[in-house]
Amino acid sequence: MATPSKASTGSPPLDEDQIILGPINEAGDDEPRSEQVQAFLSAVIQSEHLNLLVGAGLTSALAHAAGAKTGTAGMTGMITTSDRALNEALEDAAKESASRALRGGGNIEDRLRVALATLPGLRLIGDCRADELDEAIGTALRALAGQIAESEHAILHGATSENARSLLSGFLRSFASRVPTRDRLHVFTTNYDRVLEWGAEQSGLRVVDRFVGTLRPVFRSSRLEIDYHYSPPGSVREPHHLDGVIRLTKLHGSLDWVSDAIDIVRVPTPFGSAPRDPGDVLIYPVASKDRETSEYPYSDLFRDLSAALCRPNSALLTYGYGFGDDHINRVIRDMLTISSAHLVIIAYGDPTGRIARFHAEHSHTGQVSLLHGPKYADLQALVERWLPWPASEPLARAQIEILRATTAASPSASAGTA
Repeated sequence: MATPSKASTGSPPLDEDQIILGPINEAGDDEPRSEQVQAFLSAVIQSEHLNLLVGAGLTSALAHAAGAKTGTAGMTGMITTSDRALNEALEDAAKESASRALRGGGNIEDRLRVALATLPGLRLIGDCRADELDEAIGTALRALAGQIAESEHAILHGATSENARSLLSGFLRSFASRVPTRDRLHVFTTNYDRVLEWGAEQSGLRVVDRFVGTLRPVFRSSRLEIDYHYSPPGSVREPHHLDGVIRLTKLHGSLDWVSDAIDIVRVPTPFGSAPRDPGDVLIYPVASKDRETSEYPYSDLFRDLSAALCRPNSALLTYGYGFGDDHINRVIRDMLTISSAHLVIIAYGDPTGRIARFHAEHSHTGQVSLLHGPKYADLQALVERWLPWPASEPLARAQIEILRATTAASPSASAGTA
């Protein structure tokens, strides 16, 4: 799809392969070398507070790397009742909502959002169409859950699935392998699939989220700063922070979250498999549920997002996120009002022009960096060429100090000084 024109987005379209590293780029500069990009990204990754926001682009990139015939879950499903007028009204409202957000003609998320907002109104006035609409919503959600499971299965069993596994591991470890004494990497995602959890398991990373328990993990509103520590054998000092720990927040729910009468629970479901009872799967694109706690657990999840981003010396890197969710963009805008915060956008493309518009709004601050186009954002190129490996930095610094001390103490150096 061609990039929208300036007239449609209010800002000039992004170049095919464009890189802007915050305040250090100037007009007419040559393309920075990979060492310069790695050094810059390494500095960002070593920020006091590091956050990673992942969108559907990561799943698409992994499907391509795995040689899968199908990629991300299809988003073109419909919500259909026997009432033609209701169907047309819902579709028109979904298209209008999508148009305002520059998302084209709308997708299943837009249709679900409108239907979920309509359902309580129909029930409030005692409209007999409410039950049928409720059933149609359930059917659409079950279909979407099945498509998500199919996309996972395609990545897991693709012709080159080992390549996808390796790239995902390298991608996550580049961010998670920062110095463990700093605040843990916090990963946010708008995806319903379990690609990140699968990648964390393959990489040996430990995930901390709001779920507590083993047999029946339950979502808890209490946000305790739980972490992983260890005590070295024979050590009397305080416990050390364990390497490879990340925090994970799934902003729109997950394929293996279900809602029972009281709690939100995570049902153990193998990667690539559909849930046993998809009727109560919690993958709603908005906080809508026909119960008193209608905004639960989404209000808690977005509170985590704002608390993690909107604080001094924080950095946010986005990958595969098209800036199509205004409720998330609002938090990012608030983050950029803090002068010590920084945003790095890594995007393969910008078919809707929303990234170009967001970048144009905030580029003057020097707080936004951009890596756009296949040359930079293709997952294989990104992992192999551009992303740093922060875990090697302590060894590199120690090596420099040893070489410096050895050179200063060598006879040739002493003779040269004399």
